[in-house]
Amino acid sequence: MAKVLAGVRVIEQGTFITGPNASMLLADLGAEVIKIEQPGNGDPFRAFKGGLYSPHFQTYNRNKRSATLNTKDPADRELFDQLVQDADVYIQNFRPGAAERLGAGEERLRALNPRLIYCAISGFGQDGPAATRPAYDTVAQAASGFLNLLINPANPRVVGPALADALTGFYAAYGILGALYERNQTGRGRLVEVSMLESMCHFNLDAFTHYFSEGEIMTPYSRPSVSQSYVLKCSDGKWIALHMSSPEKFWQGLANAIEWPDLFQDPRFASREERIGNQEQLIDLLGERFARHDRSEWCRRLEREDVPHAPMYDSGEALEDPQARHLQLEISTVHPEGGEWRTVRSPVSFDRQRSLDVTAPPLLGEYDEVLRKTLRTRSKQSA
Repeated sequence: MAKVLAGVRVIEQGTFITGPNASMLLADLGAEVIKIEQPGNGDPFRAFKGGLYSPHFQTYNRNKRSATLNTKDPADRELFDQLVQDADVYIQNFRPGAAERLGAGEERLRALNPRLIYCAISGFGQDGPAATRPAYDTVAQAASGFLNLLINPANPRVVGPALADALTGFYAAYGILGALYERNQTGRGRLVEVSMLESMCHFNLDAFTHYFSEGEIMTPYSRPSVSQSYVLKCSDGKWIALHMSSPEKFWQGLANAIEWPDLFQDPRFASREERIGNQEQLIDLLGERFARHDRSEWCRRLEREDVPHAPMYDSGEALEDPQARHLQLEISTVHPEGGEWRTVRSPVSFDRQRSLDVTAPPLLGEYDEVLRKTLRTRSKQSA
């Protein structure tokens, strides 16, 4: 794939997900990312079964280099400053005030490099009554109103992946790209601030818009009811998902597939409004029908009738689907300690070229020797 950010250097001093994901997204586009970690243990997300290469760490740290620096140490601070002077972007996701204590505050770094794009990611913002509170994914989901749309009232428990963490990283990368574009015009850097609360409130915009315009408080079943979405268990114990929306041709196709061609002449299901109002009855009816055949048979029938559907895959199945294989979603490279390292490629293609090249997440400090040698040589040359 075209490296559209080639020549852009990013210094990431992030931990866990938000900061590392933001820099990884830039790295996937070709930026050079140097991840600054604490000597010894590095990013806390590394820790796993006595080692420092957890699946969580691997998820958000491909295409980077790792360097260990303690910015409280004068010699390491000097090396860090040299890196900042040559950088285009700096990313941190500390609590407000922590970067300043580490000598990595925005004012100091921008004085070293006025062209620097400085990105500060936080949980609740850089100021305000909740600014210093600790924030993790579930906290941000709850505070934004988003978690309220995921919890099943009949079995209340947190479900699903770390959406708030990952999405905040996306919003941070989005802001950085805008600032880089502007810098091409002005020559000046920017302070980019993103918080998990702000990110999730924006991502939850549909729920807020319903509240603003109609006074409606959405529930976990609001969108699935309106969109007419279903998950149905087949005779082999596997599941299939339908998203029927409103076009009548899809409903007639579904009726044909389940061999009940006049089903949607039933007054309970004859219109979009009635299907929304009687969705529970329709779920029961469809559940009984789908229990008659295995998932592969239902996929054949639904595809023949052009009904919007997909098998409800798990992570061991999804990338084996013929379309996923055609799109080359799974890619691999050599693990830094040997063997194959597998991941899912960036979804963005440029000029029909898929992003098939990847570098495995770095071992802790693997770039130390090269970096120190390069910076010290450069320092002597400029002296």
